[in-house]
Amino acid sequence: MTEIPEHLLKRAQAAKEKAAAKASSADAPAEAAAPADAPAEAAGDSRIPASLLERSKAAKARKAGGDAAASAGGGVAVAEAGGGSVATMAPPPLATGPGGHTQRLLTVVKSGSIQDVKAKPQDKVHVWPHLLAVEFVASLVMTAFLMIFSIFVNAPLLELANPNETPNPSKAPWYFLGLQELLTMFHPMVAGVTIPGIALFLLMVAPFVDKNPSNKPKDRKFAISIFTLFLVMWAVLVIIGSFFRGPGFNFVLPWVDGLFFEL
Repeated sequence: MTEIPEHLLKRAQAAKEKAAAKASSADAPAEAAAPADAPAEAAGDSRIPASLLERSKAAKARKAGGDAAASAGGGVAVAEAGGGSVATMAPPPLATGPGGHTQRLLTVVKSGSIQDVKAKPQDKVHVWPHLLAVEFVASLVMTAFLMIFSIFVNAPLLELANPNETPNPSKAPWYFLGLQELLTMFHPMVAGVTIPGIALFLLMVAPFVDKNPSNKPKDRKFAISIFTLFLVMWAVLVIIGSFFRGPGFNFVLPWVDGLFFEL
């Protein structure tokens, strides 16, 4: 049920008190002039508004005096004027409330249940077209850059491979040198499956452990620590495999034995 505001309740209570005071002031002369055989009407005067009592007394006086005759079926009054009869329709009675008011309060509906006047901030955007449009433009720019760069700069290709001669040292591309460095320290099962699997698992679990949506580094210590550890470990392995491994993939000092690394 809808709650009625406090000011409307106070206004209704004041109207009731005013009507009760007016009815009590009108009951005193009415009781003095009322006949002795009407106790029921006098007992119910406190519940009937004074305006209705006055209207009822006036109707009884007109009926008793014979000023107008009202028909019981349609409310038609017949009056004689100049030897003829004229039928007139009696106006319907108006139901008035305390103080003569004809309005009645049904209910009060709060504005919040109909419309939301406060706009809720949203920190999300649609993938299309906001994200995909930016990614599509970025891919076009990168493709154009690679085409122009490949026209003016040749790829650093070596001579044809000789199957009878294996280069020493034989190194993988730089992005795989970290894995090749691990193979020199651990068993192939550990270096090729276990360690990379643990690193990838930690990176996948990090968003579920650290659910803080903040973009500040001080609020994302766990995620930043895991990513930094993985990045530093892989960067150190790639640097060692690139610059500190010589013939036979042995450890050398580049400023003493030279640099055994080609792009």
